[in-house]
Amino acid sequence: MKPIKLAIAGLGRAVYNMHLKELVGKENMFEIVAVCDLLEERCEDLKKRYNCKTYTSFEEMLEDPEIEVVDIATRSSDHFAHAKTALEAGKTVFLEKPMCLCYTDAKKLVEISEKSGERKLYIRHNRRFEHKFNQVNEIINSGILGDVYLIKLARSHYGRRHDWQTLSQYGGGQLSNWGPHILDHAIKFCGGDYKKLDSHTKQLIAAGDCDDFIQANFEGINGRIVTMEISGATALKVPEYILYGTRGTLYDNGETYTITYLEKDFVLPPLTAQAKTSESPYDQFTKRGADLPFVTEEVKWKTGPLDQTWTCLYKAIREGEEYPIKNEEALKIVKTTDEIRNQN
Repeated sequence: MKPIKLAIAGLGRAVYNMHLKELVGKENMFEIVAVCDLLEERCEDLKKRYNCKTYTSFEEMLEDPEIEVVDIATRSSDHFAHAKTALEAGKTVFLEKPMCLCYTDAKKLVEISEKSGERKLYIRHNRRFEHKFNQVNEIINSGILGDVYLIKLARSHYGRRHDWQTLSQYGGGQLSNWGPHILDHAIKFCGGDYKKLDSHTKQLIAAGDCDDFIQANFEGINGRIVTMEISGATALKVPEYILYGTRGTLYDNGETYTITYLEKDFVLPPLTAQAKTSESPYDQFTKRGADLPFVTEEVKWKTGPLDQTWTCLYKAIREGEEYPIKNEEALKIVKTTDEIRNQN
C-alpha cells in the first residue's frame, strides 16, 4: 500500500510536540506533502525537514489534488470552519480535539462527512490508546476487584497559563484542552453513556476568561459512579486513578499502582444483619475484614508511545479496518461539554 499523502494545518505546539514525533517511523504510512500556517517561518522550517509544499492560505492548500488527508491542528475555535471547508473540498479530515466548540457544529460536520457514503472524518482522541487507561480497563474486566462501583479520574498540575488556550474567543479552557480526553475516559467507564451529570467549573490562577478547574460526577448507564477532576491549580500530585470494587481497591502512585483484593477463589461467607447481638458495634467494627484473605501488590504501570492513532487511521483508510473512535462517541463528548458549560 502506498503512503497516504498528508497535509498539516496549524503548526503549533500539538504538531511540533506530538503529531510530528508520532509520525517518525511511519514514513511507509504517511508522506507529508503540504503544510499550512499563518507564520511563514514555521512553514519554511517543515519544508526543510520534509521537502513539502507550503501554504499560508488554507483554502489554497485544499486545491492541491495530491492531498488525501488534512490533519487539522489549528486553534480550537477554527476546527469547525476548517474541517467543514476541507470536507466540502472532498478531503478526508483528521481533526485534533476538541472536535468542535458546540454540539450543533459537531453534528453538522458528521452530516457533511457522511454525504459521500464513506467515512471522511476521523477525530484524534489519541488518549483512548493511553496505556494506563487500557490497563485499568483490563483490571476491571479481569474481575479481580469485583464490581467496580466508583472510579475517580484526575489530571492535575499547578500552571499559570497565559496563552491562547486561556481565551474563550479561541476556544480555550480545560474543557477544550484536557477535557475531551478525560471525558472520553469517563464516558467509557460509564458504559458509553450516563444517566446523570453534576459539574462545577472555576477560573482560579490562569489568565484569560476560561476555566482551569473542572469537577464532574457521572452516574453511568452501567450503575457505576465516575468522578472526573481536571485542575490547573493543584500544587501536589493527585492520583490519576482510584478504583473502588466490592472485592478490592486500586490506588495510583504515579509510576506504580497499589492493588488490594480478596484472593481469587475466596467466596465471601453469607452475612445476616442482626438487631440484637452480644457484641458491641465497636467490637464488630474492629474485627471487620480482619479474617479475610486480602492480597496487596504494587505493580508498575505499562508505558509506551501514544502513536497508535496514526496506525489506526492508516488501516482505516487503506485497509478498510474500523477506526476505534466512532464519530458518535466524539459527538457525545461535545454534547457533554455543552452540558457542563450550561450547568456553569
